[in-house]
Amino acid sequence: MFGNFLKDFLGIFFGGILGIFWSSKASDNYGGIFGALFQMFNFPAYIEIFKNYGDKLSAGLWVAAAFCVLLVLAALVAIVWVVLFFGKRLWKKIVGDKVLNQDLMDEIDNLKRELIKVTREKDRILGLKIAYQGYDVTEGEEGESTSGAKKEGESRFYKLTEVDSFYSDPEYVAREYDISWNLEELCDRFRNYAANNPDRPWRHLYYEPKIIRLFFASLATTRLVILQGISGTGKTSLPECMGHFFKNDTTIASVQPSWRDRTELFGYFNEFTKRFNETEVLRALYESTYNEDIHLVVLDEMNIARVEYYFAEMLSILEMPSRDQWIVDLVPSGWPSDPKHVLKGRFRLPENVWYCGTANNDDSTFAISDKVYDRGMPININSKAAAFEAPLTSGLPVNYKYLESLYKLAMEKHRVSDENLQKFEEMDNYVIEHFRLAFGNRIVKQLREFVPVYVACGGTEIDGLDYVLCNKILRKFESLNLAYIRDEVDDYILYLDNQFGEENMGECKDYLRRLKKLF
Repeated sequence: MFGNFLKDFLGIFFGGILGIFWSSKASDNYGGIFGALFQMFNFPAYIEIFKNYGDKLSAGLWVAAAFCVLLVLAALVAIVWVVLFFGKRLWKKIVGDKVLNQDLMDEIDNLKRELIKVTREKDRILGLKIAYQGYDVTEGEEGESTSGAKKEGESRFYKLTEVDSFYSDPEYVAREYDISWNLEELCDRFRNYAANNPDRPWRHLYYEPKIIRLFFASLATTRLVILQGISGTGKTSLPECMGHFFKNDTTIASVQPSWRDRTELFGYFNEFTKRFNETEVLRALYESTYNEDIHLVVLDEMNIARVEYYFAEMLSILEMPSRDQWIVDLVPSGWPSDPKHVLKGRFRLPENVWYCGTANNDDSTFAISDKVYDRGMPININSKAAAFEAPLTSGLPVNYKYLESLYKLAMEKHRVSDENLQKFEEMDNYVIEHFRLAFGNRIVKQLREFVPVYVACGGTEIDGLDYVLCNKILRKFESLNLAYIRDEVDDYILYLDNQFGEENMGECKDYLRRLKKLF
């Protein structure tokens, strides 16, 4: 009897399970999988079976029947739980994908809006650049500039091509130069010119004779002269006035804090307009290739940006032993329409140009590194010269070849004495031993060039040595911990007295005493 009960009772449950996979009578009545599920959860059928067998089962069999009921209920609950669990996960996945897709669409829309803004800003900036350069800006169908680009056959170097045109004019007449002066006469004449000249009669600049001598001697030593000192002492005015004196205006480049590389000096090639944006410095350098005038380029406030960034390439090029190696790469390759003196995109720096940097030492500027000081020649202008009566003096058109011939003559005629060179070498050993500092062959070479020219300009050999020693070697003492070498500084002053005499090397001694006062 109990076997029939189990067959009928469990047959309902297992019949529903089997009906999920193939047709059964119940599933046929209700249709496929839903009919099978209905059969599994057909509680009236379970109750009907209990009624049919209720009077036929003993107490023990009733316990077994109850156990079967619990098993079926547990299976049904498990089925319900599994369906709900996987149904919930499926629902979350469907809804989550929709939310994710919506978030992605929103992000794409935001990026599209940002791209439109950036594109408009780019077009606005490019439009301003083109308008600033004097081009006509019109918009094509795609929103791109159609008239700002270089036309076929035009040179990408507009300013340099204008220089070519000027000097190729048959009516151009080369300047005649005055080559009848020596260095001392040039220094005296320039000093009088700065104080009283017909070119700018309203301006009177007064300089000590020593400053003028230092400037001319520095031009013989290096291509970079650093004029430093307090404001208002005529640092910028000195090379500017000298340009007027030599009848060739000085080019002044105002250094900006944002200067980072060589493009600030020479310019850059604009891929959008297919033109090279030339600076005034590049134009002046290029024009200098057509004549022998002495030309000065002033880097005003040169240390308001880091000199090593924007002038590094120039420092290296100007150190090349051969002037044929003074070459700057402006563009990667040459075009047929390029200027005459730009060959295969390369420009050879002219020999008749010197660079003068003005520097202030305050909180708004950067310290000039040893690399720059070693390659240049610093001139300190910390005081104003007293006014004096100067005769009305006109300028002199002197060419650079004549000036360099005067320098060469001075180096042969006023060579540094062997005695002073020996003292200088001994002093080098002294500085190495007591201060762990040394100066290289570059400074010795500059000494041999600077001092003879300084003497030819009207100075003395010992004063020239004093200046080089103070500004090229003792300047490095600022990097030392002077609190620990105060006694060594006193001994060094005594050493200078013994080697050169108490009445000499005054600039070095004053500098060392000022350093001591700082600690």
